[in-house]
Amino acid sequence: TALGHAVADGLETAPYLHSTRRPVASVPSAGGFEESHSHATSHLLLPEDPAFFDRGGEAGRGPLVLVDDEFSTGNTVLNTLRDLHARHPRDHYVIVALVDMRAPGDAGRLAAFAEETGARVDVVAHARGTVRLPEDVLARGLRLVEEQDGSTADPLVPCAPAVAPVRLQLGWPAGLPDGGRHGFTPDHRARLREALPAMAARIVDGLGGPEQAGRVLVLGFEELMYAPLVLARALEEAGLDVRFSTTTRSPVLAVDDPGYAIRTRLAFPAHDDPADGPGERYAYNVAGGGF
Repeated sequence: TALGHAVADGLETAPYLHSTRRPVASVPSAGGFEESHSHATSHLLLPEDPAFFDRGGEAGRGPLVLVDDEFSTGNTVLNTLRDLHARHPRDHYVIVALVDMRAPGDAGRLAAFAEETGARVDVVAHARGTVRLPEDVLARGLRLVEEQDGSTADPLVPCAPAVAPVRLQLGWPAGLPDGGRHGFTPDHRARLREALPAMAARIVDGLGGPEQAGRVLVLGFEELMYAPLVLARALEEAGLDVRFSTTTRSPVLAVDDPGYAIRTRLAFPAHDDPADGPGERYAYNVAGGGF
């Protein structure tokens, strides 16, 4: 969600909306899609403005930009395109990802969608590649899980001395959304940029200044990533040594090995009561101050 919001920021004049797993009774759905490989598959589009997808006038005016972290098969983005085109057709779509890992046959399905609808579909990726897996990859993976189970899957980390929590009045502007769950407009973007330095200064003061703060972890929460991310950037600009991460629903095996990407895992129950039920949540590579 923060990745898409950052792309919208780069486009400056683009309104932004991200999908959500959290229905709101007072906000009708403007669409949705299934993310078949996810741990919570159903996504909703819940813009507060019913005309959000009709901005720009007649259908077909202006491109609609869809952002994802990676394409493995392209199923999710294709599901999204089909749903949106049936409800709010346009003649130009731009698909953006950090990594495009689709096989040639998968890539052809977007071309088939474009031919079927008459819409132009462009794909922009920071990197492209392929994954080749050995035939025994599943068996080897299961052995690794068995080896790590009960040992280093959740490494125990010495606790730092208890520190009294500091609660701050951040001064978040009234009426400004904390993210793009229900839409984030260019006017919202301008208000947030204007308010960020003062909010960062309050946090720095609450931590006792840059010298006393030390290294700071800003931890976002699932869909609520963007506000923590821009605050982390503002804290860095104010002189703090900042790391940023977020919690997630995705379970990943942690292995405390220098050559492995996920070294530590914190697991904890969901703090709220989401519509799709309770479950474990995770924070990776932040245990023990190792961030």
